[in-house]
Amino acid sequence: MLETVPLQSDPQTIANGINYVWVLVVSFLIFFMQPGFALLEAGQVRAKNVGNVLMKNMTDWALGVLVYFVVGAGLAGVVAALTSGSALDVMGAFSYVGSPGAVGWIDWVFGAVFAMTAATIVSGAVAERMDFRAYVLLVVAVTAVVYPTVQGLTWAGGLLSGPTPDGTGGFVGAALGVGYLDFAGATVVHMVGGLAGLVAAKLVGPRKGRFDANGDSQPIPGHSMLLAVLGTLILAFGWYGFNVGTQATVLSVADDGSVAFMGAALGRVVLVTTLGMGAGAMAAMAVSTYWQGKPDPLWMANGLLAGLVAVTGAVPHVTWWGGLLLGALGGALVLPAYRFTVDTLKIDDVCGVFAVHGVAGAVGTILIPLFGASSSGTAILGDGWAFLGVDQLAMQVVGVLVIATWTVLATGAVLLALDALVGLRVSEEEEEAGLDVGEHGISTYPEFVGNSNPESSRPTVSADGGTEGDVRTDGGTEGDVRTDGATAASDGGEGDD
Repeated sequence: MLETVPLQSDPQTIANGINYVWVLVVSFLIFFMQPGFALLEAGQVRAKNVGNVLMKNMTDWALGVLVYFVVGAGLAGVVAALTSGSALDVMGAFSYVGSPGAVGWIDWVFGAVFAMTAATIVSGAVAERMDFRAYVLLVVAVTAVVYPTVQGLTWAGGLLSGPTPDGTGGFVGAALGVGYLDFAGATVVHMVGGLAGLVAAKLVGPRKGRFDANGDSQPIPGHSMLLAVLGTLILAFGWYGFNVGTQATVLSVADDGSVAFMGAALGRVVLVTTLGMGAGAMAAMAVSTYWQGKPDPLWMANGLLAGLVAVTGAVPHVTWWGGLLLGALGGALVLPAYRFTVDTLKIDDVCGVFAVHGVAGAVGTILIPLFGASSSGTAILGDGWAFLGVDQLAMQVVGVLVIATWTVLATGAVLLALDALVGLRVSEEEEEAGLDVGEHGISTYPEFVGNSNPESSRPTVSADGGTEGDVRTDGGTEGDVRTDGATAASDGGEGDD
Protein backbone atom coordinates (compact mmCIF):
# COMPACT_ATOMS: atom_id res chain seq x y z
CA MET A 1 0.00 0.00 0.00
CA LEU A 2 1.37 3.41 -0.98
CA GLU A 3 2.07 5.82 1.82
CA THR A 4 0.61 9.28 1.30
CA VAL A 5 2.91 12.20 1.89
CA PRO A 6 1.38 15.56 2.69
CA LEU A 7 2.27 18.31 0.26
CA GLN A 8 4.49 20.94 1.83
CA SER A 9 2.86 24.35 1.86
CA ASP A 10 5.48 26.27 3.82
CA PRO A 11 7.20 28.64 1.36
CA GLN A 12 10.57 28.39 3.12
CA THR A 13 10.55 24.60 2.96
CA ILE A 14 9.67 24.64 -0.74
CA ALA A 15 12.33 27.27 -1.50
CA ASN A 16 14.97 25.32 0.44
CA GLY A 17 14.11 22.16 -1.50
CA ILE A 18 14.41 23.88 -4.87
CA ASN A 19 17.63 25.60 -3.84
CA TYR A 20 19.26 22.32 -2.81
CA VAL A 21 18.18 20.56 -5.99
CA TRP A 22 19.89 23.43 -7.82
CA VAL A 23 23.04 22.87 -5.74
CA LEU A 24 23.04 19.17 -6.66
CA VAL A 25 22.64 19.90 -10.36
CA VAL A 26 25.50 22.39 -10.44
CA SER A 27 27.68 20.02 -8.41
CA PHE A 28 27.25 17.43 -11.14
CA LEU A 29 28.06 20.10 -13.72
CA ILE A 30 31.28 20.99 -11.89
CA PHE A 31 32.20 17.30 -11.79
CA PHE A 32 31.93 17.31 -15.58
CA MET A 33 34.95 19.62 -15.59
CA GLN A 34 37.03 16.56 -14.64
CA PRO A 35 36.89 15.02 -18.15
CA GLY A 36 37.58 18.49 -19.49
CA PHE A 37 40.81 18.68 -17.50
CA ALA A 38 41.71 15.16 -18.61
CA LEU A 39 41.29 15.98 -22.31
CA LEU A 40 43.02 19.34 -22.02
CA GLU A 41 46.08 17.83 -20.35
CA ALA A 42 46.14 14.68 -22.48
CA GLY A 43 46.22 16.74 -25.66
CA GLN A 44 49.23 18.72 -24.47
CA VAL A 45 51.47 15.73 -23.70
CA ARG A 46 53.12 13.25 -26.03
CA ALA A 47 51.28 10.10 -27.04
CA LYS A 48 53.49 7.93 -24.82
CA ASN A 49 52.30 9.74 -21.66
CA VAL A 50 48.55 10.09 -22.24
CA GLY A 51 47.58 7.10 -20.08
CA ASN A 52 49.56 8.46 -17.16
CA VAL A 53 47.78 11.82 -17.40
CA LEU A 54 44.41 10.06 -17.46
CA MET A 55 45.40 7.93 -14.47
CA LYS A 56 46.36 11.02 -12.47
CA ASN A 57 43.10 12.76 -13.32
CA MET A 58 41.06 9.77 -12.17
CA THR A 59 43.14 9.59 -9.00
CA ASP A 60 42.46 13.26 -8.29
CA TRP A 61 38.76 12.51 -8.12
CA ALA A 62 38.62 8.99 -6.70
CA LEU A 63 41.23 9.40 -3.96
CA GLY A 64 40.58 13.10 -3.46
CA VAL A 65 36.91 12.78 -2.51
CA LEU A 66 37.73 10.07 0.03
CA VAL A 67 40.47 12.13 1.68
CA TYR A 68 38.39 15.30 1.62
CA PHE A 69 35.49 13.45 3.27
CA VAL A 70 37.56 11.86 6.02
CA VAL A 71 39.92 14.77 6.74
CA GLY A 72 39.76 17.84 4.49
CA ALA A 73 36.27 19.24 5.01
CA GLY A 74 36.54 18.92 8.78
CA LEU A 75 39.99 20.49 8.88
CA ALA A 76 38.59 23.55 7.10
CA GLY A 77 36.22 24.09 10.03
CA VAL A 78 39.03 23.67 12.55
CA VAL A 79 41.24 26.19 10.72
CA ALA A 80 38.32 28.63 10.56
CA ALA A 81 37.83 28.49 14.32
CA LEU A 82 41.53 28.83 15.11
CA THR A 83 41.90 31.95 12.94
CA SER A 84 38.73 33.77 13.99
CA GLY A 85 36.76 34.67 17.08
CA SER A 86 34.72 31.47 16.87
CA ALA A 87 34.99 28.81 19.53
CA LEU A 88 36.86 25.66 18.52
CA ASP A 89 34.57 22.65 18.17
CA VAL A 90 36.39 19.76 16.53
CA MET A 91 33.40 17.41 16.70
CA GLY A 92 31.19 20.09 15.19
CA ALA A 93 33.67 20.63 12.35
CA PHE A 94 33.36 16.95 11.39
CA SER A 95 29.63 16.67 12.08
CA TYR A 96 28.86 16.47 8.34
CA VAL A 97 30.05 12.84 8.39
CA GLY A 98 26.92 11.73 10.25
CA SER A 99 24.51 14.40 8.97
CA PRO A 100 22.42 13.09 6.05
CA GLY A 101 20.46 16.33 5.74
CA ALA A 102 21.04 18.93 3.06
CA VAL A 103 23.29 21.00 5.32
CA GLY A 104 25.49 17.97 5.86
CA TRP A 105 25.94 15.71 2.88
CA ILE A 106 24.70 17.89 0.02
CA ASP A 107 26.80 20.83 1.20
CA TRP A 108 29.77 18.49 1.51
CA VAL A 109 29.40 17.29 -2.10
CA PHE A 110 29.28 20.90 -3.29
CA GLY A 111 32.50 21.59 -1.39
CA ALA A 112 34.15 18.41 -2.65
CA VAL A 113 33.89 19.26 -6.35
CA PHE A 114 35.74 22.51 -5.68
CA ALA A 115 38.46 20.71 -3.74
CA MET A 116 38.96 18.23 -6.58
CA THR A 117 39.37 21.06 -9.07
CA ALA A 118 42.24 22.51 -7.04
CA ALA A 119 43.95 19.12 -6.89
CA THR A 120 43.48 18.37 -10.61
CA ILE A 121 45.12 21.61 -11.74
CA VAL A 122 48.46 20.43 -10.33
CA SER A 123 48.70 17.41 -12.63
CA GLY A 124 48.99 19.59 -15.74
CA ALA A 125 52.16 21.25 -14.48
CA VAL A 126 54.11 18.06 -13.66
CA ALA A 127 53.04 15.89 -16.61
CA GLU A 128 55.45 13.50 -18.34
CA ARG A 129 58.02 13.05 -15.57
CA MET A 130 56.56 12.87 -12.03
CA ASP A 131 56.57 9.53 -10.23
CA PHE A 132 53.03 8.22 -9.81
CA ARG A 133 53.54 7.20 -6.17
CA ALA A 134 54.70 10.69 -5.28
CA TYR A 135 51.77 12.20 -7.16
CA VAL A 136 49.27 10.05 -5.25
CA LEU A 137 50.71 11.25 -1.96
CA LEU A 138 50.66 14.84 -3.20
CA VAL A 139 46.93 14.50 -3.96
CA VAL A 140 46.41 13.32 -0.38
CA ALA A 141 48.25 16.37 0.95
CA VAL A 142 46.41 18.86 -1.26
CA THR A 143 42.93 17.53 -0.47
CA ALA A 144 43.61 16.86 3.22
CA VAL A 145 45.60 19.95 4.22
CA VAL A 146 46.67 22.48 1.56
CA TYR A 147 43.29 23.33 0.03
CA PRO A 148 41.16 22.81 3.20
CA THR A 149 43.35 25.28 5.09
CA VAL A 150 42.67 27.96 2.46
CA GLN A 151 38.98 27.09 2.56
CA GLY A 152 39.06 27.53 6.33
CA LEU A 153 40.78 30.91 6.08
CA THR A 154 38.14 32.21 3.66
CA TRP A 155 34.78 30.58 2.94
CA ALA A 156 34.51 28.70 6.23
CA GLY A 157 34.71 31.93 8.24
CA GLY A 158 38.37 32.06 9.23
CA LEU A 159 41.18 34.59 9.07
CA LEU A 160 40.05 36.61 6.03
CA SER A 161 36.31 36.61 6.66
CA GLY A 162 34.56 39.88 7.48
CA PRO A 163 33.79 41.25 10.95
CA THR A 164 30.59 40.17 12.72
CA PRO A 165 28.55 41.82 15.49
CA ASP A 166 29.26 38.94 17.87
CA GLY A 167 33.02 39.06 17.25
CA THR A 168 33.29 35.72 15.47
CA GLY A 169 34.79 37.13 12.27
CA GLY A 170 38.31 36.46 11.02
CA PHE A 171 41.21 38.21 12.73
CA VAL A 172 42.42 40.00 9.58
CA GLY A 173 38.89 40.77 8.44
CA ALA A 174 38.09 42.31 11.81
CA ALA A 175 41.27 44.41 11.71
CA LEU A 176 40.58 45.77 8.22
CA GLY A 177 36.82 46.04 8.68
CA VAL A 178 35.94 44.07 5.54
CA GLY A 179 35.92 40.49 4.34
CA TYR A 180 37.89 38.96 1.48
CA LEU A 181 36.00 38.77 -1.82
CA ASP A 182 36.41 35.58 -3.85
CA PHE A 183 32.98 34.40 -4.88
CA ALA A 184 33.67 31.06 -6.58
CA GLY A 185 37.37 30.42 -6.05
CA ALA A 186 39.61 32.39 -8.41
CA THR A 187 42.25 32.28 -5.68
CA VAL A 188 40.80 29.82 -3.15
CA VAL A 189 40.67 27.11 -5.83
CA HIS A 190 42.48 28.18 -9.00
CA MET A 191 45.41 30.16 -7.65
CA VAL A 192 46.01 27.43 -5.07
CA GLY A 193 46.16 24.83 -7.84
CA GLY A 194 48.29 27.05 -10.09
CA LEU A 195 50.85 27.85 -7.39
CA ALA A 196 50.98 24.28 -6.12
CA GLY A 197 51.61 23.18 -9.71
CA LEU A 198 54.34 25.79 -10.15
CA VAL A 199 56.15 24.65 -7.00
CA ALA A 200 55.79 21.00 -7.98
CA ALA A 201 57.09 21.64 -11.52
CA LYS A 202 60.10 23.47 -10.07
CA LEU A 203 61.01 20.74 -7.60
CA VAL A 204 60.37 17.85 -10.00
CA GLY A 205 62.54 19.55 -12.61
CA PRO A 206 62.07 20.02 -16.36
CA ARG A 207 61.48 17.24 -18.84
CA LYS A 208 64.54 15.90 -20.60
CA GLY A 209 65.23 18.11 -23.61
CA ARG A 210 63.06 20.99 -22.41
CA PHE A 211 66.12 23.25 -22.07
CA ASP A 212 69.30 23.09 -24.13
CA ALA A 213 72.86 23.42 -22.87
CA ASN A 214 72.54 27.20 -22.86
CA GLY A 215 69.35 27.10 -20.80
CA ASP A 216 67.12 28.13 -23.70
CA SER A 217 63.70 26.48 -23.85
CA GLN A 218 63.02 23.96 -26.58
CA PRO A 219 59.50 23.03 -27.74
CA ILE A 220 58.14 19.60 -26.83
CA PRO A 221 54.88 19.39 -28.82
CA GLY A 222 51.87 17.63 -27.44
CA HIS A 223 50.13 15.00 -29.53
CA SER A 224 46.61 16.38 -30.11
CA MET A 225 45.41 19.95 -30.48
CA LEU A 226 41.94 18.48 -30.96
CA LEU A 227 41.81 16.94 -27.48
CA ALA A 228 43.22 20.07 -25.87
CA VAL A 229 40.64 22.40 -27.42
CA LEU A 230 37.77 19.97 -26.85
CA GLY A 231 38.80 19.73 -23.20
CA THR A 232 38.83 23.53 -23.00
CA LEU A 233 35.26 23.80 -24.26
CA ILE A 234 34.08 21.11 -21.83
CA LEU A 235 35.73 23.02 -18.99
CA ALA A 236 33.98 26.21 -20.13
CA PHE A 237 30.64 24.38 -20.04
CA GLY A 238 31.26 23.07 -16.55
CA TRP A 239 32.37 26.52 -15.44
CA TYR A 240 28.78 27.69 -15.54
CA GLY A 241 28.20 25.32 -12.64
CA PHE A 242 31.33 26.63 -10.96
CA ASN A 243 30.33 30.30 -11.12
CA VAL A 244 26.56 30.41 -11.53
CA GLY A 245 26.14 27.47 -9.18
CA THR A 246 27.86 29.31 -6.37
CA GLN A 247 24.83 31.61 -6.46
CA ALA A 248 23.17 28.81 -4.52
CA THR A 249 19.98 30.69 -3.66
CA VAL A 250 17.55 30.54 -6.56
CA LEU A 251 14.46 31.35 -4.52
CA SER A 252 14.41 33.58 -1.45
CA VAL A 253 11.59 33.96 1.09
CA ALA A 254 10.80 37.30 2.71
CA ASP A 255 9.54 37.75 6.27
CA ASP A 256 5.97 38.07 4.99
CA GLY A 257 6.21 34.66 3.27
CA SER A 258 6.48 35.98 -0.26
CA VAL A 259 8.84 34.12 -2.58
CA ALA A 260 11.20 35.92 -4.95
CA PHE A 261 13.25 34.52 -7.82
CA MET A 262 16.89 35.66 -7.61
CA GLY A 263 17.00 36.47 -11.30
CA ALA A 264 19.06 39.65 -11.02
CA ALA A 265 21.82 37.93 -9.04
CA LEU A 266 21.87 34.91 -11.33
CA GLY A 267 21.79 37.15 -14.39
CA ARG A 268 24.82 39.18 -13.33
CA VAL A 269 26.83 36.05 -12.53
CA VAL A 270 26.07 34.30 -15.82
CA LEU A 271 26.61 37.46 -17.90
CA VAL A 272 29.96 38.34 -16.31
CA THR A 273 31.07 34.71 -16.65
CA THR A 274 30.22 34.64 -20.35
CA LEU A 275 31.73 38.03 -21.17
CA GLY A 276 34.91 37.22 -19.24
CA MET A 277 35.27 33.97 -21.14
CA GLY A 278 34.87 35.59 -24.54
CA ALA A 279 37.10 38.56 -23.74
CA GLY A 280 39.85 36.30 -22.42
CA ALA A 281 39.85 34.20 -25.58
CA MET A 282 39.94 37.20 -27.92
CA ALA A 283 42.64 38.98 -25.93
CA ALA A 284 44.84 35.89 -25.97
CA MET A 285 44.30 35.48 -29.69
CA ALA A 286 45.37 39.09 -30.27
CA VAL A 287 48.46 38.75 -28.06
CA SER A 288 49.53 35.47 -29.66
CA THR A 289 49.12 37.03 -33.12
CA TYR A 290 51.30 39.98 -32.13
CA TRP A 291 53.84 37.80 -30.31
CA GLN A 292 54.16 34.93 -32.78
CA GLY A 293 52.95 36.44 -36.05
CA LYS A 294 49.90 34.18 -36.33
CA PRO A 295 46.90 33.41 -34.10
CA ASP A 296 47.47 30.22 -32.10
CA PRO A 297 44.47 27.97 -31.26
CA LEU A 298 46.00 26.63 -28.06
CA TRP A 299 46.80 30.09 -26.77
CA MET A 300 43.25 31.17 -27.54
CA ALA A 301 42.02 28.16 -25.54
CA ASN A 302 44.31 29.08 -22.65
CA GLY A 303 43.08 32.68 -22.83
CA LEU A 304 39.46 31.54 -22.67
CA LEU A 305 40.23 29.64 -19.46
CA ALA A 306 42.27 32.51 -18.03
CA GLY A 307 39.38 34.89 -18.69
CA LEU A 308 37.10 32.55 -16.77
CA VAL A 309 39.57 32.30 -13.89
CA ALA A 310 39.97 36.09 -13.75
CA VAL A 311 36.23 36.66 -13.23
CA THR A 312 35.51 33.63 -11.06
CA GLY A 313 36.04 35.54 -7.84
CA ALA A 314 34.36 38.68 -9.18
CA VAL A 315 31.15 37.62 -10.91
CA PRO A 316 28.56 38.96 -8.40
CA HIS A 317 30.64 41.93 -7.31
CA VAL A 318 31.52 43.75 -10.55
CA THR A 319 29.74 45.47 -13.41
CA TRP A 320 29.31 43.62 -16.68
CA TRP A 321 31.89 45.82 -18.37
CA GLY A 322 34.22 45.33 -15.42
CA GLY A 323 33.95 41.58 -15.91
CA LEU A 324 34.71 42.01 -19.59
CA LEU A 325 37.85 44.01 -18.78
CA LEU A 326 38.99 41.55 -16.11
CA GLY A 327 38.52 38.63 -18.52
CA ALA A 328 40.43 40.42 -21.26
CA LEU A 329 43.27 41.21 -18.86
CA GLY A 330 43.47 37.57 -17.73
CA GLY A 331 43.59 36.36 -21.34
CA ALA A 332 46.14 38.96 -22.40
CA LEU A 333 48.50 37.99 -19.56
CA VAL A 334 48.58 34.26 -20.34
CA LEU A 335 51.28 34.22 -23.01
CA PRO A 336 53.62 36.74 -21.31
CA ALA A 337 53.16 35.01 -17.95
CA TYR A 338 53.93 31.64 -19.50
CA ARG A 339 57.06 32.94 -21.21
CA PHE A 340 58.19 34.44 -17.89
CA THR A 341 57.66 31.06 -16.21
CA VAL A 342 59.68 29.19 -18.82
CA ASP A 343 62.30 31.70 -19.95
CA THR A 344 63.00 33.57 -16.71
CA LEU A 345 62.12 31.14 -13.94
CA LYS A 346 63.23 28.14 -16.05
CA ILE A 347 60.26 26.10 -14.84
CA ASP A 348 58.74 23.49 -17.16
CA ASP A 349 55.02 24.02 -16.55
CA VAL A 350 53.65 21.70 -19.25
CA CYS A 351 50.08 23.00 -19.43
CA GLY A 352 50.79 26.55 -18.29
CA VAL A 353 48.74 26.17 -15.12
CA PHE A 354 50.52 29.00 -13.32
CA ALA A 355 49.80 31.47 -16.13
CA VAL A 356 46.18 30.36 -16.57
CA HIS A 357 45.13 29.66 -12.99
CA GLY A 358 47.72 31.40 -10.81
CA VAL A 359 48.32 34.76 -12.49
CA ALA A 360 44.78 35.28 -13.81
CA GLY A 361 43.26 34.27 -10.48
CA ALA A 362 45.43 36.65 -8.46
CA VAL A 363 45.09 39.66 -10.78
CA GLY A 364 41.35 39.26 -11.31
CA THR A 365 40.66 38.97 -7.59
CA ILE A 366 42.85 41.88 -6.50
CA LEU A 367 41.17 44.23 -8.97
CA ILE A 368 37.57 43.47 -7.92
CA PRO A 369 37.14 46.73 -5.94
CA LEU A 370 37.98 48.84 -9.00
CA PHE A 371 34.94 47.54 -10.91
CA GLY A 372 32.36 47.23 -8.14
CA ALA A 373 28.68 46.95 -9.04
CA SER A 374 26.35 49.05 -6.93
CA SER A 375 22.73 50.08 -7.34
CA SER A 376 23.59 53.36 -5.65
CA GLY A 377 26.72 53.97 -7.69
CA THR A 378 27.30 55.93 -10.88
CA ALA A 379 25.60 54.44 -13.93
CA ILE A 380 28.26 53.69 -16.51
CA LEU A 381 27.37 51.82 -19.70
CA GLY A 382 23.99 50.97 -18.24
CA ASP A 383 25.32 49.41 -15.03
CA GLY A 384 25.82 51.07 -11.66
CA TRP A 385 29.49 51.38 -10.70
CA ALA A 386 31.17 52.23 -7.41
CA PHE A 387 34.72 51.88 -6.11
CA LEU A 388 34.50 49.41 -3.24
CA GLY A 389 37.01 51.26 -1.11
CA VAL A 390 40.69 51.35 -0.19
CA ASP A 391 40.06 49.00 2.73
CA GLN A 392 38.56 46.42 0.37
CA LEU A 393 41.45 46.79 -2.06
CA ALA A 394 43.90 46.31 0.82
CA MET A 395 42.03 43.20 1.93
CA GLN A 396 42.20 41.76 -1.59
CA VAL A 397 45.98 42.25 -1.70
CA VAL A 398 46.47 40.84 1.80
CA GLY A 399 44.20 37.88 1.04
CA VAL A 400 46.07 36.96 -2.14
CA LEU A 401 49.41 37.21 -0.30
CA VAL A 402 48.22 35.05 2.61
CA ILE A 403 46.81 32.34 0.32
CA ALA A 404 49.86 32.39 -1.95
CA THR A 405 52.34 32.22 0.93
CA TRP A 406 50.58 29.31 2.58
CA THR A 407 50.23 27.40 -0.71
CA VAL A 408 53.88 27.80 -1.72
CA LEU A 409 55.30 26.92 1.70
CA ALA A 410 52.93 24.01 2.39
CA THR A 411 53.31 22.48 -1.08
CA GLY A 412 57.08 22.91 -0.99
CA ALA A 413 57.34 21.21 2.41
CA VAL A 414 55.19 18.29 1.27
CA LEU A 415 57.18 17.80 -1.94
CA LEU A 416 60.56 17.93 -0.19
CA ALA A 417 59.33 15.28 2.23
CA LEU A 418 58.05 13.14 -0.65
CA ASP A 419 61.33 13.52 -2.49
CA ALA A 420 63.15 12.11 0.53
CA LEU A 421 60.56 9.38 1.04
CA VAL A 422 59.79 8.00 -2.44
CA GLY A 423 61.46 10.36 -4.93
CA LEU A 424 59.58 12.82 -7.11
CA ARG A 425 60.76 11.77 -10.54
CA VAL A 426 60.75 8.69 -12.71
CA SER A 427 64.02 7.30 -14.04
CA GLU A 428 65.53 8.59 -17.28
CA GLU A 429 64.73 5.25 -18.92
CA GLU A 430 61.05 5.50 -17.96
CA GLU A 431 60.86 9.08 -19.14
CA GLU A 432 62.37 8.12 -22.50
CA ALA A 433 60.05 5.15 -22.97
CA GLY A 434 57.01 7.03 -21.71
CA LEU A 435 55.18 6.91 -18.41
CA ASP A 436 52.38 4.81 -19.87
CA VAL A 437 54.80 1.89 -20.13
CA GLY A 438 57.06 2.68 -17.22
CA GLU A 439 54.37 3.49 -14.64
CA HIS A 440 51.37 1.46 -15.81
CA GLY A 441 52.52 -1.16 -18.30
CA ILE A 442 50.11 -0.01 -21.01
CA SER A 443 49.97 2.03 -24.18
CA THR A 444 47.08 4.42 -24.80
CA TYR A 445 47.62 4.17 -28.57
CA PRO A 446 48.64 0.54 -29.18
CA GLU A 447 48.51 0.94 -32.97
CA PHE A 448 51.22 3.59 -32.77
CA VAL A 449 52.96 3.34 -29.41
CA GLY A 450 53.73 -0.22 -28.42
CA ASN A 451 51.62 -3.20 -27.34
CA SER A 452 48.85 -2.92 -24.75
CA ASN A 453 47.15 -6.26 -25.32
CA PRO A 454 45.56 -7.08 -21.94
CA GLU A 455 46.63 -10.71 -22.35
CA SER A 456 50.25 -9.84 -22.98
CA SER A 457 52.94 -9.28 -20.44
CA ARG A 458 54.41 -5.87 -19.70
CA PRO A 459 55.43 -4.21 -22.99
CA THR A 460 59.12 -4.47 -23.79
CA VAL A 461 61.21 -1.34 -23.57
CA SER A 462 64.00 -1.42 -26.11
CA ALA A 463 66.80 1.13 -26.27
CA ASP A 464 67.95 0.10 -29.74
CA GLY A 465 64.73 0.65 -31.64
CA GLY A 466 63.27 -2.75 -30.73
CA THR A 467 61.26 -5.15 -32.84
CA GLU A 468 57.73 -4.72 -34.09
CA GLY A 469 55.45 -4.21 -31.09
CA ASP A 470 58.26 -3.08 -28.79
CA VAL A 471 58.23 0.37 -27.29
CA ARG A 472 61.26 2.41 -28.28
CA THR A 473 62.86 4.92 -25.99
CA ASP A 474 61.72 7.67 -28.35
CA GLY A 475 58.07 6.85 -27.63
CA GLY A 476 57.07 3.98 -29.95
CA THR A 477 57.62 1.71 -32.92
CA GLU A 478 58.43 2.65 -36.47
CA GLY A 479 55.53 4.59 -37.92
CA ASP A 480 54.54 6.10 -34.56
CA VAL A 481 53.48 9.64 -33.93
CA ARG A 482 56.98 10.88 -33.14
CA THR A 483 57.63 13.00 -30.07
CA ASP A 484 59.08 15.72 -32.28
CA GLY A 485 56.32 15.74 -34.85
CA ALA A 486 53.05 15.96 -32.97
CA THR A 487 50.35 18.43 -33.81
CA ALA A 488 49.79 20.40 -30.60
CA ALA A 489 52.49 22.29 -28.76
CA SER A 490 52.42 21.57 -25.05
CA ASP A 491 53.63 25.08 -24.40
CA GLY A 492 50.82 26.68 -26.35
CA GLY A 493 52.70 27.26 -29.57
CA GLU A 494 56.29 27.68 -28.55
CA GLY A 495 57.35 25.92 -31.73
CA ASP A 496 56.36 29.08 -33.60
CA ASP A 497 58.96 31.21 -31.81
